[in-house]
Amino acid sequence: MSDDSQPAESQPAAPRSSEPRSFEQDVLNELGDDRLQEIAGLLGTDASGAQEVVGTTVSALSGDIRGRAADPAEADEVRQAFAEVEPADPPLQGVAAFGGLGGLAAGGMMSGMLAKMSRPVANAVSKKTGIPAPTVTRVIEMLIPVVLAVLSKRAARTKAPGGGTPNGSAPSGGGLGDLLGQILGGKK
Repeated sequence: MSDDSQPAESQPAAPRSSEPRSFEQDVLNELGDDRLQEIAGLLGTDASGAQEVVGTTVSALSGDIRGRAADPAEADEVRQAFAEVEPADPPLQGVAAFGGLGGLAAGGMMSGMLAKMSRPVANAVSKKTGIPAPTVTRVIEMLIPVVLAVLSKRAARTKAPGGGTPNGSAPSGGGLGDLLGQILGGKK
């Protein structure tokens, strides 16, 4: 006997194995149902609404990272932050190790960069969604450790054997766009 009154599972559908997963989808998968429900409660919406806000927020964060990488004055900071995203670092092996912005010290430069981006991203997402910026900021605080975990996992997949940079690219110059494309996916 089934209970039809129970809501459908809010687990995001897994993409087909022949297609690369989007950065947003990886964040949703890493986030898990419990944290997604927590975000839904914070937003006063259901899991589907929370997924939409998370997707919008993660897209804005990755877009801001790309924008900073394109700015010659900030490209070195982005390059250094990505260089610190080491796949073997234990602090990035689980979301439970982080607790909002207070737990970001373990994330190094990348967590600092994401925290610095949180206000402008929150304002942009707020304008797009109508959700108050302080609420979006709280969502970003909850997402930063998840984004760090996903970046770590993606960096592990792009690292060349023997510790080199992905695809043997140089650590400076045009290699940053390629690195961001490999780790964040989508456009370079």
